[in-house]
Parts: sequence; structure tokens; C-alpha cells
Amino acid sequence: MGQEALDQELAQPDRSWWVAHDLGRIVGFAGGQMAGDDFEISDVVVGADHRRRGIAARLVSRICYDAHVLNARTASLEVGVDNDAGRATYASLGFAEVGRRSGYYGEGHDALILKVALPLEADAEHALDHVEPAASIRPWPITAGSRTAACRQALADAGPLVLSIESSCDETAMAITDAHGAVCASVVATSIDFHARFGGVVPEIASRKHVEAIVGVFEETLAKAGEHFGCDTLVASDLAAVGVTAGPGLVGALVVGVAFAKGLCAATDLPLVPVHHLEGHLLANLFETPDLEPPFVASLVSGGNTMLVHVRAWGDYEILGTTIDDAVGEAFDKVSKALGLGYPGGPVISRLAAQGNPRAIHFPRAMLHSGDYSFSLSGLKTAVITYIEGENRAGRSINLADLAASFEAAVIDVQVAKAVTAVEQTGVSDFCVGGGVAANPDLRAAYKDTFGKMGVRVTVPPMRACGDNAAMIGIAALRSYRAGFFAPLTLDAQPNAPLGSWSVSDAPVCPSWEK
Repeated sequence: MGQEALDQELAQPDRSWWVAHDLGRIVGFAGGQMAGDDFEISDVVVGADHRRRGIAARLVSRICYDAHVLNARTASLEVGVDNDAGRATYASLGFAEVGRRSGYYGEGHDALILKVALPLEADAEHALDHVEPAASIRPWPITAGSRTAACRQALADAGPLVLSIESSCDETAMAITDAHGAVCASVVATSIDFHARFGGVVPEIASRKHVEAIVGVFEETLAKAGEHFGCDTLVASDLAAVGVTAGPGLVGALVVGVAFAKGLCAATDLPLVPVHHLEGHLLANLFETPDLEPPFVASLVSGGNTMLVHVRAWGDYEILGTTIDDAVGEAFDKVSKALGLGYPGGPVISRLAAQGNPRAIHFPRAMLHSGDYSFSLSGLKTAVITYIEGENRAGRSINLADLAASFEAAVIDVQVAKAVTAVEQTGVSDFCVGGGVAANPDLRAAYKDTFGKMGVRVTVPPMRACGDNAAMIGIAALRSYRAGFFAPLTLDAQPNAPLGSWSVSDAPVCPSWEK
């Protein structure tokens, strides 16, 4: 298929086409079109060196999702009779034989016609990796089985247990933390695959997925905590309090977590502890550096936030500067989308950048010399998109690795420069990072290299504590519980809550999270 024919095909209505790539190199594709109330999958192709990795199943799963959105009742395709691997793949998704085409692939090579009802009963991502969270994974009410003396003693030694809930964006997460700050269980269910189809987080989908997952996540968290203590499962009566992210974030997503927390507290008479999402990211640094004490400067960088904060004391936060437009993570996602690399953009841009030359393309360092702590990523994003469009018009191929490295360098240069100024002007000797973008290896390395030469200690959270999780929320929830700071059951989600909301001045318990 030529470029013109491809463009025409993609522009037609009632189509769905997906591409699988390995750092920008296409390794597979699949697609098809509506035919009445059936979606005919015409092509499923995976490169020989990438087969038997589940790529075909994932491609077909995504097409079937789109087909259902297009109101298709069924999806169909053809597969060679002798293609055992393909037949097994489609069977795992629920496809069944409904007919045969003799000589479809040449004389003596028949094709089987397979069809499946939509929506799929099993999503390829979850069929291959994990079970899709259901409303409940065990009978209700949850009851504790018989407990050994060792289990009862372990629970007594742990002290009051705090359940924490995080649902500010597209992760449904819960954790249980004991009185000593030890994370007894941490569970995260993500809906990222559903958002990837649209190139970013869709608030309505995020809310719906939270509703679908939250009961199962609660049950799994209790079960994992029970395993930690050597018993079948914990129950609500084992808990001392419920902490929940009350803001900031997507309002619909926050409401699900807050409503669940309030319902649990109302049913069990447990105290409700509100937690600020960004404070959770900030406190996640304690997993890496338990003796971290104010004052220090923190950079909070994620898909929705970019800010520098002077932590003068626990609960006393001075925001030095924020982004005036896009957040860092948002810029990564938009550049990735412009390059056709999918969502989320941070990980793929990071992997590409590791192979590229950060000086290959000069992109602007917006507000580098603004004289304040404000950030702007919109202009950089536009510059990258303009470069891409210019190279395409000129018919030149784009070195994705060099582009990614150059874009990333432009982001990091500004982040580091403003952080250095903040540390110098505040006179602190500690600097830390929080948020999903804190997982970027080049950003972490740049901070450590620059501040290491200045004699400033740099803390970055463990990789698993960078993204949204409930273990970090548990640090703040435990601190508030010990201080006796609770919220009434009239608590509402606050999507724009300023940093410092629901904070207490008490020092947090030094947390621990076993690998």
C-alpha cells in the first residue's frame, strides 16, 4: 500500500488501525473496517523477530475495543488452517470458527473464518499479564479466618494500621502502613491502556475505571497485608484509620476514592484522614532518605504539575514558582504524540534519548533567564512540533533518538538551572524531587551531578514511589492520625487544593518499604 492509499484508508470513517513499535521502529500493525454490524479485521502483521511476545493479541484487543465503540456487535478475521500460533492467539481472545474459505491462501491452503462477540470477555493485556480488576474478588462480607498466635503477635507489634487510598488520576491504589511507618501492602491498578487509545488521560474513563477497580483493589490490599502478617486476610476491624487523597487531581477520579473512604469510615466508625496528593509525592523521598529534615527545596514534576517548593518546616510550604502553561510530563506526552510514539510519552522519550545526541538539535530553553522560578513548556513543545513538520515537508527522515535527547536536554537544563538558583538563595543543603517525572533517569542524574559538585545532598524517591501510589499517601495519613487530625464525613474532593491543605506540623514517622 502506497503512502497516498494509506492516507486515504486512514481518513475513512469506521476504521481502526493500530501500530506496534519498538522505540519508533514499526514491528507490527493491524486494522480493519466496519461491515454492517461486524468489524472485519483485514490485517494482523507482526515482524518475524517480534513474534510470540503477545503483540498480535494486544493489537487485536485494541481493534476490538475500537470496534465496540463503533457499535459493532462482532469482529471477524481469517487465519490459515495451518497457522497454529495465530489460531491459539485468537482463541485466547474468544474467537471461534464460523466458516472456511477453500484455497484462500493459495491452492491447498484454506482459511478459517473466526468471529467473536463484542465486547471481548478477556482483554489481551490482562489475559497475558494479570486479571482485570472485578467489582469483588472474594465473597462479602470479608471475614478473617483463624489466626495463629504468631499472626496475632505480629499485628500487636505493628500497632495501629492505616489504610491509604489514592485515585487522583488514572491509578487506583491502596496501601496499609503500620504505626512504625512500614508498608505492609501496596496495590496499584492502572487504566493507562484505556487512555493510550486516546493519546492521554480521559477524565470520564478514569472515573469509570476507578469505580470498576476500587473494591477489588481494597480486597487485594487486605489480602496482601494479611499475607504480610501471616494470616488469610485483614478485615476492616484491623484498621485504625482511613487516609485518602482529597486533592488535587481530576475531580471525578478524586470523588471515587473519597466516596469509598467515607463509606468505609461510616460503616466501620473509623476516622477519616484527608491527604494532599503533592505532599504525598514530597514525602515519598523519605523512603530513600529517612533522615530528611526541613529546610530543603523540592521539585515536584509530573503530568499535571511542575513547581519548586521551599519546605521551611513540615507542613510549611512556600511555592517558589510553577509552570505558566504545560507541566513537564504533559510536554513529554504531547511530543510523544506528535512523533506517533503513543502514551504515556515519558518512558518512550527517555529510552530514545538514551541512544541520542542531546546537542544534535537546538531547542529553546524557555524562561531560563526570566529571573524568577516560573516555567514554560508550551513554547518548547511547539518548537519540537514545528521541527517535525519542517523535516517532513523537506522529505528528510527524523532521527528520533537525537530529537528525543535534544528535547529532553532542553527540559532538564531549565529544571536544573532554576533548582540551583533556589537552593543558593534559600541556603538549604538538601534538595529532593517528587512526581512521576522524577523517574526520568537523565533528570535524576543531572540533579545528582550538579548538586553533588555543590555539596548539596540530593534525594530522589525509589522508582516505584515516583508514580502515583498509596504508600506515599500513607506517610502523610499516618502523621495526621498520630496528630489526631481528622476530617468530617462531609469531606469533599478538592481538585485545586493548594499545597499545604490538610497538613500538620508534626514530623512524619520514617517509613520503610521492603522490596
